[in-house]
This record gives sequence, structure tokens and C-alpha cells, in this order.
Amino acid sequence: MRIGPALATLLIAASLAGCAAAPPPSPPSKAPSAPPEAVPAVPAEPVALPPPAQPDLAALRITVATVGDMMIGTDYPDNRLPDDDALGFFDGVADVLRGADLAVGNLEGVLLDGGEPVKECSDPSACWLFRSPSRYAAVYRDAGFDALSLANNHARDFGEEGRDASMAALDAAGIRHSGREGTTASLERGGLRVGFVAFSGTRGANPMLNEEAAAATVAGLAAHHDVVIVSFHGGAEGIDALRLPFAEEEYYGEPRGDVVAFGRAMVDAGADLVFGHGPHVIRAMERYRGRIIAYSLGNFATYYGISVAGLKGIAPILVTTLDGNGEFVEGRVVSTRQVRPSGPVVDPAGRALDLLARLSRQDFGNPGVRFETDGRMLPVGRPAPKPHPVEPPAAAPEQLGGG
Repeated sequence: MRIGPALATLLIAASLAGCAAAPPPSPPSKAPSAPPEAVPAVPAEPVALPPPAQPDLAALRITVATVGDMMIGTDYPDNRLPDDDALGFFDGVADVLRGADLAVGNLEGVLLDGGEPVKECSDPSACWLFRSPSRYAAVYRDAGFDALSLANNHARDFGEEGRDASMAALDAAGIRHSGREGTTASLERGGLRVGFVAFSGTRGANPMLNEEAAAATVAGLAAHHDVVIVSFHGGAEGIDALRLPFAEEEYYGEPRGDVVAFGRAMVDAGADLVFGHGPHVIRAMERYRGRIIAYSLGNFATYYGISVAGLKGIAPILVTTLDGNGEFVEGRVVSTRQVRPSGPVVDPAGRALDLLARLSRQDFGNPGVRFETDGRMLPVGRPAPKPHPVEPPAAAPEQLGGG
């Protein structure tokens, strides 16, 4: 049977419609997921930092130059000032002073412009008054001094007002000081804290004659400083005072203390370097418990009013090297002399060294230090000294000589 064209067309269309695939169903929609639950942060454990490394104090070094009495000109009662206004007074020794980490000495008199004295002299032949212009503080600074003692029998020549003026002048020049009762000084060099205190037996000063109070002051300094330097103005005066008596001393009826007992007590309390002045001559030194005690460094720079005749005109610059615990490592004696009207100059004859070495051997036998001919000082073994001997150890007589 033949199919007509119309019928064929219908059959083909029906066939194609039946073969067409139905579109796939849409997937079911998902509900939005909840954000992840926040997890609380766990604080990190603190990292313990190691403590800062402490310096090895025994490996550190500090050099200290110490000198005795200084008074570089007075304008009372008459003008006795150097012709160059003291500007070059220390030229002959400034390199030594500036070469040390610290330079310390004793300032006799006051730094004061004008003013009338308060001190009354019962015996004018044994009484001098010293008043230097306040501008002289800069002379000490430029010479290399870092700290000065204001504890001596001339610090109050013009009353406490005079000492006020001295303190103000030194402050303005950047020089530390101690002397008035209750005053100490602190400095820092090379990472080391250095304390300084000056004593004397005079009114208004840190009290040398009250050993218990002095020891308490030194112990207080030692608690907060690595190195403690003590200055004292004590002992009798003059050529007859070269030898240590190991006893209480006085001068013109004024008590001047037992300097050996005092010096050792200060070391026992925590001092690392002790130096004295006041006798206007050199006296012995010793190494006690590893620390240097110099009992008098003599007249170092005294322009007028203080005799520099013979042995009174020679003095050492004592340069000591200490470790960070204050123990003596080595040292050097630079001998100086005064020939007026100039200031101190280095003495090539080394007379101060010779005298210091002789006196130290005579008074202590073994002072715990070996003095070399070139000025070096080295520690040597020493038996523990007897507590305050009544008599100094016997020694072969030696000629002290003049100079």
C-alpha cells in the first residue's frame, strides 16, 4: 500500500517528537551552610629572654691618678696670683693627669670672688688663709681633674659660704666634689660606677675622727658602686711627720687622727683606693687586703703660703690601675717637683719615687708593693698585717736625704 505524501510527513514528525529526550530535572536547592564556628585563639607561651650578661668585673680596668695638696694662688690678703692667671700652671703634668680615666686631688682654700674670712687665727705664725678666684675651677678642669676634695683645714677659711662658693664653681666646671658633711660624689668610667668621698677632722666635714660614721658612709657607697675612692686630710705636718707613728696624731693642739687605723678601717668597710694629704710631705703607702692606701701624697701644686723647700717640694702623681672589683692590679709613680714661680713638673731624678719606696719599707717592712726603678708598682705577696702595731717593723736605717 502506498502512503501519500501528507501522511508520510505526519508520521515522520510524530517519530521525531517521540525520540526527543526530556530535560533533566533541576537538582534540589541546598540550604546555606553555617559559617565555621570560631575557635578561640590560644595565647602563645611567653618566651623567656635570658638575663643580660653581667660584665666580668675582674676583667675590667680603670686607672686613677691621685695627688696631694693644691692651692694655685690666693688674692687674700694680698694678690699672690700667678702672672699668667694660672692658665699654664699644670702644663708640666697635665698629660699624666689627662691620661688616667680619673684624676683626683685635694683643693686647699676656697674658690671665691671677694668676701671676708670667718676663720680666726689664734697663732698667726701658724695660720694662713687661701682664697682663689672662682674662675680657677676651669684651670683644674683643663688640667684633667674629675673630682676634688673639699675636706681640709682651709675649706672653711671663709666660712661655709666659702665652701658653698667652691662647690658652685666646681659644679659649673663639671668637677665632682666631696667634703662637706653628708656629701659624696658618683662618676662612671668604662661601665664602672665609681664613688668618691673625702674626710677630715675639721668642722663641717665628713668626719674622719668618727671612724664608725666614716665606715658607714663608705659601706653605703660600696653598696651602689663598683669602685670606691676615699680621700682624707689627716696626720701631723712637716718634715718631722715623714714617719708614721701608728698612733693618734695632732698638730698645734688639733687632733689629726690615727691615719693607719683610719685607712685600714675604710678598706674594711668597702673602700678600694685610699689616699691622704695634709702633712705637706710624702708618707708611706701599703697594699692592704689587695687595696692601696697612700698615707700622704705631699704638696703637689702650691703656689704661695705653703713651703716647698727641700722634701716639701717633691710629690708623686700616684697612678693606680684597679680591676672592676677595685683590687690593685699595677701602678706607676710619676715623680714631680715644684720650683716657684712655676707649677709642678716631672722630676727626672725620681726623688718622690725614691722617698715613697724608702718610707714604705721602713714603716711596713713589706708594704705589699714592689717599687721598680722606672716608677712601676707591682703587687707582691704579703703576710696579713698585725692589727695596729704599737711599733712599726724594724728596718735597716736609710738616709732620707734632701732635695
